[in-house]
This record gives sequence, C-alpha cells and structure tokens, in this order.
Amino acid sequence: MEKQNYYIKWAAILAAIAVCFGALGAHTLEKLLVPKSLIAWETAVRYQLIHAVVILIISLNDKLISERNIHRILNFLILGILFFSGSIYLLSTQSLTGFNVYFLGPITPIGGVLIITAWILVFLHAVKTNKTK
Repeated sequence: MEKQNYYIKWAAILAAIAVCFGALGAHTLEKLLVPKSLIAWETAVRYQLIHAVVILIISLNDKLISERNIHRILNFLILGILFFSGSIYLLSTQSLTGFNVYFLGPITPIGGVLIITAWILVFLHAVKTNKTK
C-alpha cells in the first residue's frame, strides 16, 4: 500500500504539472514561441498527461500485475515522462530562457524508449498472464 501511494503521488503531481503546462502553453507561450516550438510543447504536455493517467490506473490495479513488474513498469513510465517531456519543455523554450540546452536533444528519444519499454512490459505481462489461465 505504501508503494501504491508513492506512485499515486507521482501520477497526481505529473498530471497537475501537465495541466499547468498546458494552460501556460495555451495562454502565454502561444504568443512567445514559434509554431514549431509550441507544437513540441503541446506534444510534451499530451504525453505527460496521458502517461500520468496510465501510472494512476496501473497503481490502482496493483492486483492485476505482479509487484516486481508493476514497479518496473511504473518506474520506466516516470523516468520516460521526465526525460521525454522534460527535455522537450527545456528545448522548446530555450529561445525564451536563453539557456543553451541543445545537449538535451538525445534525452528526448531515450525518454521515448523508456515509455515504449513500459508498454512492452505491460504487453509481455498480459501474454504471460493469458498463458497461465
């Protein structure tokens, strides 16, 4: 139960940040960023919000997935969001912040791979569970 609350807290904070960043993009950044950067920002928000909800759903259904697998899946999702969306937020706003963060470019696909890995683990768990029934 303690671990479940840990992941629920992660889901809640990631979802809240995504909503805040979505509002920031829609009401402030749309006037300040070039369209390509704004589209990237919106992509980061969308991926973060979707996967925050996935973290919440998986953590609330901890009886369906083994404890070892659930921690692995949820940790991959959290790291994936932080790497994927976090790097996009920083890269898309560097014209505003003045920070040269081009070195973060390779972090974005690493985050994507982490998220994909989590989904593959969910799939593999479902295949394994189906075989044991």
